Amino acid sequence: MTNSKDARYTVTPTKVQTGTKADMDNSGLKKDEEDGPQIPVYVWSTLEHKGGKTMELGDMDDDLIVKTDKNKRTRALIVILGQAKWPNCPAVESNKKMNAGDSEKICSAFLIPEGQKAAAVELSQGFSKAPLEWAVTK
Repeated sequence: MTNSKDARYTVTPTKVQTGTKADMDNSGLKKDEEDGPQIPVYVWSTLEHKGGKTMELGDMDDDLIVKTDKNKRTRALIVILGQAKWPNCPAVESNKKMNAGDSEKICSAFLIPEGQKAAAVELSQGFSKAPLEWAVTK
């Protein structure tokens, strides 16, 4: 994030939805036997560039974390080759440039162990500050 070091922005999670085993099966992802069965969790957020340097959309959402009811934390899924397909959760155009005043509604997919539930969305604030946390409510 050194290219956008002095930029200011807000991240506001607006909706969390747990996906299904069928979503996982139809995603196009190869299953990782080491991690065991997983299901997707979709987090919709509004990202708003408040001021400072132009930044890429991907710089704003890369500190989001989903915490499960079993206290497991996971970052958004990054697909290195190809793209995963999720219903109603299009891939983020992470290279899109954002200027002061711009805002964007995005959806990020996270994988959690099957049988667990999303309990909170967190925003990491680095090593010296506790993360911001939004409880997931039904």
